[in-house]
Amino acid sequence: MADQARARRLAKRIAQIVASALEHDVKDPRLGHVTITDARITGDLRDATVYYTVRGERLDAAPDFAGAAAALESARGVLRSKVGEGTGVRYTPTLTFVADSIPEDAKRIEDLLAKAREADAEVARRATGAQHAGEADPYRAPREDDEDIEDTEDIEADELAEPEWRG
Repeated sequence: MADQARARRLAKRIAQIVASALEHDVKDPRLGHVTITDARITGDLRDATVYYTVRGERLDAAPDFAGAAAALESARGVLRSKVGEGTGVRYTPTLTFVADSIPEDAKRIEDLLAKAREADAEVARRATGAQHAGEADPYRAPREDDEDIEDTEDIEADELAEPEWRG
């Protein structure tokens, strides 16, 4: 079992090598809009999972996930060879490609933020012209009866003091 720091460094290096190979060495047009987002490797350094996203050719076009997955599957051997050359480890890890869920998660978060903004706007709309439920001054003002209570407190404190004869 390799140490975790070495596994993280190797995973990062694998992601860099695969991204560079997709850009420069693999000539499949279906991989033109593929971006490598992350790589993870098992503790024994034998299996690596490479995460990727796919963009559409235009903003309004849907990405071709099936084509990208097929192209990555067909280029797996070439990419593994590049990883073996670039890492110099004894055993070149097998590569598994997984579509990353970052775009879907980002869209879900954006939808939640939009819903929160709408709820905040609704609360602000309802708050305009609203009045407080209690009195205008919620703090208790001193009354005349309170002065009598303060006098009795002073007397009780004097009575509780130690008698002079104990001294």
